[in-house]
Parts: sequence; C-alpha cells; structure tokens
Amino acid sequence: MKARLPVFCALLIAGSAFADPYVIAKQRARDASEQNNNEQARIQKATADPTPMDPALQATLQNIGDLQVNFAAYVNADGQPDAGQKTSLLNNLSHAAQSAKASSDSVKKLAADLLPALDQRKKITALQQRKLAIDVHALFNSSHLSAAQQKTMFDEVQKILTEAGVPQGDVDAVVADLKKIAEETK
Repeated sequence: MKARLPVFCALLIAGSAFADPYVIAKQRARDASEQNNNEQARIQKATADPTPMDPALQATLQNIGDLQVNFAAYVNADGQPDAGQKTSLLNNLSHAAQSAKASSDSVKKLAADLLPALDQRKKITALQQRKLAIDVHALFNSSHLSAAQQKTMFDEVQKILTEAGVPQGDVDAVVADLKKIAEETK
C-alpha cells in the first residue's frame, strides 16, 4: 500500500504537468473569443449610432442624387418628358447652388438645352449620368472652384454628351449655359 501512494502521487504530478499546456491553450482561446466579442460589440455600436452628417454635405449629396434621377428620367423616357419632370429638373438645378445663385433665366435656359441633349435616343450610362450630375452641381458652386477645375468640368460635360451621340450644337449650348452659370455664381 505504501508503494501505491508514491505511484499515485507521481501520476497526479505527471497528470498536472501534462494538463498545464491545455489550460494555457484554453485560456488563450477564451481571451481570443472575448477580444472578438468586444470587437463585434464595438462595430455594432459604431454602425447603430452613426455620427451626424454635415448638413451642407448631406444637401450636396441629395442634390447630386436628385439631378442624376432627373437625368435618368430623361434618358430612359418613353416619350417627351412631362411637366412634372421638367419642374423637378428646374427645382433641382435651382437648388444646386449653395451660396451665390444663378439667375432664373440662366437656369431655365440650361434646363431647356438639357432636354434635347438627354432625350431617350441618347446612350448616357448611369455612371455618366452621375458624373454629369456632379459636374453640373459643382459648376453651380463655381466660387469654390479654380479656373482649371472649371475647365476640366466643362471638358467632362462636353465629352459625356459627345460620346452619347448628342449633336455638337446641343453640346455647345449646354456647355455655354454652364459657363454662364459658373460666371454668375462666382
């Protein structure tokens, strides 16, 4: 019996020596799991409680989106645009400027010249419509643009419309209207 006690103690000591690495591994696994849970909680909190967006930025993005919707409506129209679409375009063009406003005659002239440029026969992709909306919005706020930036935007508008198969006269009319508006909003 005395011989069994030292063997039993030796087995206990050996068992605890072999169990020790597993304890460490289990603890590391618990730590990693806890860290993962904490990160998930942080991400959920960040997405559930977003910081408020700058109102000017929000208005800009909304106007660009509205202009793009107007352009898409004209490009994808089955027939001539209705009065509601024309009014929506005029309103969105009028709201594009954030500081100095263009004259209502200039805005009406641009809208009238955009109609034939955007009609349903033209092939202006959604990406081009988005870029056109961004450029138009930016040119309505030309006080924030350098002369080089304005020239780049005029060139982009001209390129988008020309690639879509818009007759050169219509392209020139739209660009001329945008140049006038850019001068008025400086």
